Formats: sequence, C-alpha cells, structure tokens
Amino acid sequence: MIELKNVSKSYGAFQVLTDCSTRVDKGDVVVICGPSGSGKSTLIKTVNGLEPFQAGEVRVDGVSVGDPRTDLSRLRARIGMVFQNFELFPHLSVRENLTLGQTKVLGRSLDEATAKGLQYLDRVGLLAQQDKFPSQLSGGQQQRVAIARALAMDPIAMLFDEPTSALDPEMITEVLDVMVGLAQEGMTMMVVTHEMGFARKVADRIVFMDHGRIVEDTPTQDFFSAPKSERAREFLAKIIH
Repeated sequence: MIELKNVSKSYGAFQVLTDCSTRVDKGDVVVICGPSGSGKSTLIKTVNGLEPFQAGEVRVDGVSVGDPRTDLSRLRARIGMVFQNFELFPHLSVRENLTLGQTKVLGRSLDEATAKGLQYLDRVGLLAQQDKFPSQLSGGQQQRVAIARALAMDPIAMLFDEPTSALDPEMITEVLDVMVGLAQEGMTMMVVTHEMGFARKVADRIVFMDHGRIVEDTPTQDFFSAPKSERAREFLAKIIH
C-alpha cells in the first residue's frame, strides 16, 4: 500500500532524512517513534507529498508521490491525514467541516456528504455536537472530529502525526480508543506517536528513528522485548519509565 525507498530530504545544508526505507502493507499498522527532531513527522508527510524530498521514491497504491505528473490533490484525497493541532476550519460548524472536502474534492452532493459525515461523526461518538463550532469543543473532541472528517473521504490509508501531543492527559484516551477501533477494523495506518501503550497494543511493526535515519524497523513484540540498537534501548528505558 505504501512504500518508501531510500528517501532523503534536506533543508539547505541540514539533512532531515537520510536513506529511509520502509513499507506498509494493506491492513498493517506501523508506528513511527523516536526522540524529538528525529525526522518522524517529516517522514510521514512525504507519503502524501506535504514534504517534498530530494532523493528516493515514495509510492502509494502504485502511484509515485514524487513524480511531477502525479496529481497530489487527488492522491491526498485518498490518504487521510490527522495532524497534531486538528486543523479544523474555525468558522465552520462540525457538520460543515465534515462535508466541505467531500463536496469540493470528491464532488459529492451536499446530502450525500452530510450523510457520510454524520455516519463517521456517530462512529467517533460526537453526533450530538454536529451544530457546534470547533471552539465549543474540547481538544479531544476536536481531534475526533478531525478523524471523522478524514474517514468521510473514504481513504485507502490513514496517516497520524502525533495526534495526541496537543491534548490534555485525560483527553488522550478518547482519541486513542477511536484509533484502536480503526486498527481492529483493518484500516492501513502510519502513526507517529510517543504513546507506547497504544503501539504495543495495535502496531504490527515499529519504525524507530534517530537523526533522520531509520535505526530499527521490526515487529512490535521484538522491539519491546529485545531492541537491537543501544539508542532504542535508551529511548524505551526513558519513555516507558
């Protein structure tokens, strides 16, 4: 479903990603973790072309992301993206946030888009909030709306870029519960997160990054029981403690 081969990216002289390769098969959940500044968010944003890269190749469902002939808007419509800070339109109601992308990008009628949006709003437990504006919701509720909005586009895969990092601790669980449900339903997912309990519960593989490189790419059980690198052992000792 998603394949990265020898992807490298730099900002001028600063190398952000170096020779990164991994793949995500249909139905897999891959968690990307590592210390701050290790390139995790940059890596996941290369998948839908939000971050251009200078070398290597990224393919999604057979489509080359870096090919200048690729219609990135069309590709992004097929890949759901959930950001740290929700990225909801503040001047639109929850229902309008859910329908806008469907009508403008997918060409659905308003009635069809509304039905689909409310279906997923119900799925994340927020149907009663459809007429509210984002500012009237808690952070956890806003992130669940953002997930519902992405799902309403019928994506073939979902990307999550630290979806709980901006939330208060008591709101994290309500977002993770939705993500666990998606994983159990077979959604293909790449997730940048420090939530190691979530990773241990639902991830098929862990990609551990440091200084822009993929240090380990290993089955979840192996990563937690016997990480190969000293850097991963240090990271786990700190974060799990």
